[in-house]
Amino acid sequence: MLNKRRSFGLAGVLAGLAAGTVAVSGLATAPTVKATPAASTGLRWAPCDDPKNPGAECATLSVPVDWARPDGPKFGLALARRTATGPGERVGSLVFGPGGPGDSGVERVVSGIGRFSPEVRGRFDIVSFDPRGVGRSSPVTCSGELLAKRPSPVMKDQAAFDATLAYNARLREDCRTRTGPVFDHLDTGQTVRDLEAIRVALGESKLTFHGSSYGTMLGGQYAETYPTKIRAMVLESVMDHSVPTTGRLLHDQGAAAQDSFDEFVKWCAGDAGCALSGRDVRAVWKGLLARAGRGELEHPQKPGTRISSIDLVNMIAFRAFYKPDYAGFAQTLAKMERAAPLPAGPTSLSPLPPALPVFCADWRLPVRNHAEYASLVRRMDRVAPDLPYLLPIRGVASCLGSPTANPQHRLQVRGTPPILLANAVHDPATGYPWAVSVARQLGPKGVLLTYEGAGHGTATDGPCMENTVDRYLTDLRVPPRGTRCPAVAS
Repeated sequence: MLNKRRSFGLAGVLAGLAAGTVAVSGLATAPTVKATPAASTGLRWAPCDDPKNPGAECATLSVPVDWARPDGPKFGLALARRTATGPGERVGSLVFGPGGPGDSGVERVVSGIGRFSPEVRGRFDIVSFDPRGVGRSSPVTCSGELLAKRPSPVMKDQAAFDATLAYNARLREDCRTRTGPVFDHLDTGQTVRDLEAIRVALGESKLTFHGSSYGTMLGGQYAETYPTKIRAMVLESVMDHSVPTTGRLLHDQGAAAQDSFDEFVKWCAGDAGCALSGRDVRAVWKGLLARAGRGELEHPQKPGTRISSIDLVNMIAFRAFYKPDYAGFAQTLAKMERAAPLPAGPTSLSPLPPALPVFCADWRLPVRNHAEYASLVRRMDRVAPDLPYLLPIRGVASCLGSPTANPQHRLQVRGTPPILLANAVHDPATGYPWAVSVARQLGPKGVLLTYEGAGHGTATDGPCMENTVDRYLTDLRVPPRGTRCPAVAS
């Protein structure tokens, strides 16, 4: 069964990008939020324009395009909130930091409020926002025709590498022209200042924050920048922005994803309910990858169309591990195996949305030539042999030549209250070692809550996790170090 509170648009570094909303010229974009502009001090809230999900309020906060020039040009940051359902017990506002990069915090509040526990919804106004460049906050907008021409990450030689560099430069210029000045100021360092502006506009003397996946980078860097402004902070499915090199980043992400695949194989071998019970699961999977590589495999969600091997890995397998939906994944594989092969033909890749520049601005990923790129691909093949061309490789290929405004660094945090980190042992996108590393970087103030199960975004998986996080947020009760919560059936 699906855990309705899990955030499925998240992802580790790039998983959210696979499912993100594409804002392109000539195509429909996110619906307009009908709300009055923010006042110079505070926010003016009005009902959001979504009759299917009543009760949410929206507002717009004017913030600088570039916080290095606070008196320079401004743009509107879109916010949404739902007020506490138990106003007599209200603690304050809880600001949610969305993942991706590319997830919409406005949508989370408007239509996905079930992600938060009843206790948290009762005690806090739940507030979130579309980060700069996303959704309704001056979204990155690019030519749909040009996006459709994105080269494959499968580069065979230096000529293909050079062609990708040239394409990336052409796409960046197109997106910059269509998006406007904010395009060159999309890094998390800028969003940290946006988050502080939100705190001030909400009238909160201290910030209560819950960041998930990519939102944990925002939380960690806010803690560096404004350590005395924090009341409570939860970092769930933790990203480690200290990972120093491209190879290390890909190694860590590949290892986390492969671990989740291994867990699926282990589950299938021991569960009679697995649709592939008694079969060599890896052999079935490799056969499907081979059929996809020949252009013979039918897309399980788009009858009559072919699915590429890269999309089979990233859109079918990788996303199944987020929930994790092992039974559903096994059923999908069995159905695909039984289906008659299509005539061999060309395949295409699911597009990466334009929110990718946020990722490129946050990670220095130097790859100088095809030989270095091919070495990275081989390294990922060794670490994740069942999952060729995982999304991080696509991300690296798509960021070639991009400038980096907020490169990796170890957190330097002093003067904060205790910060609660939460991570599953088997997280496909933000592996458990990353949470351990970030907890160490936070020093005595970093307290890691371990979920013994699998999945990405597990703060409400079972009473142990949910109650521990709730007590911390509402009453500032920090769990003992080393607290571990048992896995629960999904």
